[in-house]
Amino acid sequence: MRSRVHLPAAVAPLALERLHSLVENRTVYALDGFELNVFETHHAAYRVALRLDGLALTTMLRGKKVMHLPGRPAFDYLPGESVVVDKNERMEIDFPEACHGQPTQCLAVVVAPDTIRHTVDLLNERYPRAEVHTPWALPPPDYAHLTNTPELTDTLSRLVAVSRTTDINKDVLAGFTLQELLVRLMQTQARQLIFHDYARYLTSHRFAAVVDYIKQHLAENLSIDKLSALACMSKATFFRVFKREFGLTPVEFIIRERLAEAKRLLRHPLASVAEVCLRAGFNNLSHFQALFKKYEGITPGAYRKQMVA
Repeated sequence: MRSRVHLPAAVAPLALERLHSLVENRTVYALDGFELNVFETHHAAYRVALRLDGLALTTMLRGKKVMHLPGRPAFDYLPGESVVVDKNERMEIDFPEACHGQPTQCLAVVVAPDTIRHTVDLLNERYPRAEVHTPWALPPPDYAHLTNTPELTDTLSRLVAVSRTTDINKDVLAGFTLQELLVRLMQTQARQLIFHDYARYLTSHRFAAVVDYIKQHLAENLSIDKLSALACMSKATFFRVFKREFGLTPVEFIIRERLAEAKRLLRHPLASVAEVCLRAGFNNLSHFQALFKKYEGITPGAYRKQMVA
């Protein structure tokens, strides 16, 4: 369902004249519990005021925006990122690069409050997080600007696909996918809090101590026995709760951290691939090369050439 130059149903009547000239294409899919919108903006503009009439997960698909949210410095909003916007939160948006040949494209999933409440209550009742004082909840304002994880991106893609289908069961399928999207969103928030801001939580969250230990000992043999002991859990519980909380296993996290360190080291023109392999914590060169290509899409040698060219 595509309409041209229509005021989106999920946008309050702010800056109506400017919206009619800016939002040239809108695709909307209304399903049980949520509404999915794809917006395309074809003209450069600044400080366009918008409000959404429900809590929304917005994701940049193409182009660039500059977001101005209440009480926060302005920030660039780029593809691969998401922003959670509260109901009726006033946004002012710049579209500095939008044009007819390269429109800015953004996805907005506006979710019904009952759907959010049901999902969060179910998780807290049946699948509690590692720390009882940090129950499942959608991102607070300070952490509403997120870098998408591969899992969140994949779930968003599947939600768009199922919303577009003509399957008679699409509302049921979309409902399951929406619940997964909310879980992935909260896992993404948890990664941002603990993986990137772990020092702040060393005394209040057991997984922060685990992350700190991993980062400090990347080049060493990291024992799951040691990590689970740091978390004060059995190995089985540690694996299960870590994956539930963050959406990946401890082993996958270690691999991603080591690959990030390898990428940093490969930017040095004098470092050999074999040396980088060992310094990043991999003890087998062929295994390192295979993992690097799997996650990054190119070999370590090709990556280094790109970085030092």
